[in-house]
Amino acid sequence: MLVELQGQIERITYSNEENGFTIARLKVRGRQDLVTVVGNLAAPMPGGVLKMTGEWIQHPKYGEQFKIAAYHITVPATTYGIKKYLGSGLIKGVGPVIAERIVDTFGEKSLDIIEENIEDLARVEGIGKKRIAMIRKAWEDQKEIRQVMLFLQSHGVSAAYAAKIFKFYGDRSIPVVRENPYRLAMDIFGIGFITADSIALNLGFTKDSPVRAEAGIVYVLNRLADEGHVYYPYAPLIEKCREVLSVSREILVDALARLEADKQIRIEALNELPIACETDNQAVYLSKFHVCETGIANRLRILLAVPKSLPAIDPDKALSWVQKRLAIRLAEAQERAVRCAVDSKVMVITGGPGTGKTTIVNAILKIFTAAGARMLTGAPTGRAAKRMAETTGYPAKTLHRLLKFSPARGEFEMNFENPLDCDVLIVDEASMIDTVLMHHLLKAVPATATLILVGDVNQLPSVGPGNVLGDIIASGTVPVIVLEEIFRQARESDIVVGAHRINRGELPRFNPTAPGTDFYFIRKEAPEAVLDIILKLVTERIPRRFGFDPVDDIQVLTPMHRGLVGAGNLNIALQEALNPGEAGVLRGQRIYKAGDKVMQIRNNYDKEIFNGDIGRIVRITPEDQTLVIAFDGREVVYDYADLDEIVLAYAISVHKSQGSEYPVVVMPVLVQHYMLLQRNLIYTGVTRGRNLVILVGTKKALAMGIRNDKTRRRHTRLRHRLG
Repeated sequence: MLVELQGQIERITYSNEENGFTIARLKVRGRQDLVTVVGNLAAPMPGGVLKMTGEWIQHPKYGEQFKIAAYHITVPATTYGIKKYLGSGLIKGVGPVIAERIVDTFGEKSLDIIEENIEDLARVEGIGKKRIAMIRKAWEDQKEIRQVMLFLQSHGVSAAYAAKIFKFYGDRSIPVVRENPYRLAMDIFGIGFITADSIALNLGFTKDSPVRAEAGIVYVLNRLADEGHVYYPYAPLIEKCREVLSVSREILVDALARLEADKQIRIEALNELPIACETDNQAVYLSKFHVCETGIANRLRILLAVPKSLPAIDPDKALSWVQKRLAIRLAEAQERAVRCAVDSKVMVITGGPGTGKTTIVNAILKIFTAAGARMLTGAPTGRAAKRMAETTGYPAKTLHRLLKFSPARGEFEMNFENPLDCDVLIVDEASMIDTVLMHHLLKAVPATATLILVGDVNQLPSVGPGNVLGDIIASGTVPVIVLEEIFRQARESDIVVGAHRINRGELPRFNPTAPGTDFYFIRKEAPEAVLDIILKLVTERIPRRFGFDPVDDIQVLTPMHRGLVGAGNLNIALQEALNPGEAGVLRGQRIYKAGDKVMQIRNNYDKEIFNGDIGRIVRITPEDQTLVIAFDGREVVYDYADLDEIVLAYAISVHKSQGSEYPVVVMPVLVQHYMLLQRNLIYTGVTRGRNLVILVGTKKALAMGIRNDKTRRRHTRLRHRLG
């Protein structure tokens, strides 16, 4: 039987951003204890008054609860409620202290003052013109956002996305969603096709509507790009789209034709067969990836064909000079690499850890600098660029900073018309460069310049679509120097020796009692035991024995996101162990606290922070609804609405670790991970550790992964375009 209940929200115990499900504690007149209410609520805030219809239920663990069927939120009327409401973080510029001062000054009329006579807030200590302007905007935005929230919730979408939708579309939010809700999936990070589709169906769009079919195809192609594919074959793409959309093949064929006519996709014949012959022999590209892949091939041909801007350098004299200058004796393969760099326009240097890539780069830098060349060095990530600068003594930048992305124009400033100012460009960690970034990089390399790509092709390919370094090597169009010899100093590291054994398909040898060993295996079979030992290693054993900082120096890497020893659960456990306490920002099921280690999970050109960058939360300011994260010493401000761009990073996936190096790596290896266990994943994880690597799990799982060298095929055509 449905009954009515009214109460004031004291605190939010739990809120799920995916579906809006909320558990809140309410103060209800006539009841001494707080009442627990559960249900889907649109952005509830402490202090707000809930008028509800629902029923009382008895939870087997938590006791009596009120289950909400329908509700209405009103603003509070008492001074206590208004203080809680204003101080809850609802309005930028007002925190608990300012809220108390406002209510002490205006009492029960506080909200009326903000609504009708906001300039009167100047009478409150600590509120000037700037803060009044901030409060005015936040107050107006909140009214708009609440309208958007109520509209979206009535059509089955979670409340958590309303602020992002409003931030992107402003007062056009509701008209845009009504006209084409599928735009949300393309325009707003965090809202995928499934969510947009749910809204659309609630708004009356039919399952076989043309706009749904087109949006669904674009969604599937983007999802395949997330798996690394630059294109996907026509017939399998149709089947994948049918699984997602549950519509006929004819509807999808028509939608593909419309998308091609609108130039949103490109359909290209494979094996040089005409498109009309066989749909199985067609490649379907999102247009941007087709432009990028063809652009890479065309630009590399130009680079190879155009003569150098520098005068010729005698390789024999250069080698003799640089070895004296550096007081070293280069190995045969290293000499070949230096000769190749001096003679070639484009080249690749690839090899595992300890094979002397840094020595070669240093020698090349010295030779070209002495010849008067304008040098630039870079890497895909901030950490890789920083490490390159430290090992070479030359300034190195991330490729995004080299190319100078302009957020205002939404494009890189460096391009054909405005090329990089260099005669030689050396790029480290080139295996990480995806198709889109390589396209933009090559657009900016002067046609007369020399391009040297350095990387380890045996690592995992880029997080983004493509297999650029591997395809360039496989095409045979540019000279490639493969380094295989491990040098004496590197041979003293069990990590380096073990990594090379893994790369050859052999089990590494572990010598836990050997003096100075840096590579360990701890045998545990049950996931619960693995989780327990990882927590002990990070929080106690490694810091106590080796002196490493558990947050800054130790990185847990894992093959998976889900499961007991996946990144998600490991982060919850490690946060609880390393940064306990309740004060922080609740974002769905995650809480972020000052001191937390976090990672950016998408490129944000406005902030100049990129996918995979790791930082620490410095401070949280509830009244401004912001938190500050330090990335390599640079502080960056995040709005609460941007928090879906970051995740906890006490544990991260091996894929996300590419290009980074950590003093200590701890990695679980279990048979439960068999779907993802492959040689290049284990190799990549092990080679991320500089001073200490500890694997935890079973030798069976490790052997399974090392034997599995069949890396998942990525659909790309770069190799064929170059060949």
